[in-house]
Amino acid sequence: MKQSVILDWFDENKRDLPWRKSNPWGVMVSEYMLQQTPVNRVLPKWIEWMDRWPDPASLSAAKKSDVISAWGRLGYPRRALRLYEAARIISSEHNNKVPRAPEVLRALPGVGDYTAAAIVAFAYGDSTLVLDINIRRFFSRFYDGVEVPTASPSQYERKIRQELIPDDGAKWAAATMEFGALICTARSPLCEECPVAKSCAWRAANYPKSEIKSKTQAWHGTDRKCRGTVVQALRENNRLSKSALNKLWNDEDQIEKALKTLLADGLVETIGKSFKLAD
Repeated sequence: MKQSVILDWFDENKRDLPWRKSNPWGVMVSEYMLQQTPVNRVLPKWIEWMDRWPDPASLSAAKKSDVISAWGRLGYPRRALRLYEAARIISSEHNNKVPRAPEVLRALPGVGDYTAAAIVAFAYGDSTLVLDINIRRFFSRFYDGVEVPTASPSQYERKIRQELIPDDGAKWAAATMEFGALICTARSPLCEECPVAKSCAWRAANYPKSEIKSKTQAWHGTDRKCRGTVVQALRENNRLSKSALNKLWNDEDQIEKALKTLLADGLVETIGKSFKLAD
């Protein structure tokens, strides 16, 4: 595959996402929000956050409860706390500027290999190996003829994908991510619109189904939904008693478990015999 084909496709089809025209802090906020949350849900929340907390210092000065409330229904609210903790470190130790070095980024709460690579590429334009699920799925199909990639990239996968990076590695990362999100999608890929379909190994093999089953995130009745129900109720009320929280859910043991994990994660705290979002 000529990388220029995908880069040209990107020039003509990339979405007008506000963090692409933002500063490094805006990119960093978007990367935290986009972990396990689709773009359409992130867009309005990202705009709210950037208006309210335009730099790490402003977020670090906020109350923790306000940060948790502002996260809204993006899910996995621990991400909000990790971003808050990272903002405090950036504000106090990095002169309010998002670090550029991947190893420094990886030392921040909530930043792993992927997030560090994405911030370096999208915030600073540096060539680095970015392997999100969209990119990995596209490469897996095009080069390997496999429908679904493994749960996480191996060292071998990292090595061979590193060799694909052209001179403009940051644009390549953005282009392949966009291509996987819009064309080579997880379900119902738009193969008829794919500009590199004729060279695709998966297509040549007649689209074999993968032995790796993609995991679907259960929601209704799960511990995760129970936690979300508790957090949302505490966003809407200054404090609630245990009996009031029990009325929100049909399993008191699950509420008990949710409260224990929320307390342990620092999202909720007690005040007397009641519960509230952590300050």
